[in-house]
Amino acid sequence: MSTMLNQAIPDFELPSTSGKIFKLSDYIGKKLIIYFYPKDNTPGCTNQGKDLRDLYEAFKASNTDIVGISRDSLKSHENFKAKFSFPFELLSDSEEKACTLFDVIKMKKLYGKEVRGIERSTFVVDEQGVLIREWRKVKVDGHAQQVLEFIQSL
Repeated sequence: MSTMLNQAIPDFELPSTSGKIFKLSDYIGKKLIIYFYPKDNTPGCTNQGKDLRDLYEAFKASNTDIVGISRDSLKSHENFKAKFSFPFELLSDSEEKACTLFDVIKMKKLYGKEVRGIERSTFVVDEQGVLIREWRKVKVDGHAQQVLEFIQSL
């Protein structure tokens, strides 16, 4: 699937932490950062979550919410979220619905083997549900700040 940049994203639902069901259309009227990450409790994913957590108030001040998505179970997500006090919800995409929609499943090298996994990627959706920015192959260092600066520049 090609990029959806500057197009409305089809509505989708995923199970979310805090016993919620995430529905994209519920976020119309505010900006939404959707970030895909490979796995709960791994160093890069932990640092990325902490960076977004530490800037969360600044994102909220810009009418922006955040959700993180990986293929981990809700139980894994609840533990990860609690352990690091993430103020945003994590969505479980075990069936790769959103991963497929955003085309983030890639073949990656892990310890010399080819494995299918999530390529760390961040997307910004505007108040009308249109995808306005995407970062793929994200490097964690400084990324949350870069996303915040983009949001604040709008």
